[in-house]
Amino acid sequence: MNTILLIALMALTTYLVRMIPFTMFRKKVTSPFLKSLLYYMPYAILSAMTFPSILYTTGDKASAIAGLLIGLLLGMMERSLVEISLATSITALIVWYFF
Repeated sequence: MNTILLIALMALTTYLVRMIPFTMFRKKVTSPFLKSLLYYMPYAILSAMTFPSILYTTGDKASAIAGLLIGLLLGMMERSLVEISLATSITALIVWYFF
C-alpha cells in the first residue's frame, strides 16, 4: 500500500509541475524579463545539476579540472559534442594516470 501511495504522489507532483505553467500563462508572454527567464531556465538548471558531477566523478580534482578546462575551451571553439566528450574524457584519463 505504501508503494502505491508513493507512486501516486510522485505522479501528482509531476503532473502539477507540468500543468501549472499552462494554467498561469494563458496569454502570450510579452514581458522581456519573463521571456528571458523562461528561455535560460533549462540551461541554468542543467548546469547546476551537471557541474558538481564534473568535479567529483573522477575522484581526483586535478583530472576533473583538466577535463573541465578542455571542455570549456573546445566548447568556446564550437566543436561538436562528440569531440568535446572524447577530448575531456581522454584528458581526464591522461591527467589521472600520470599524476
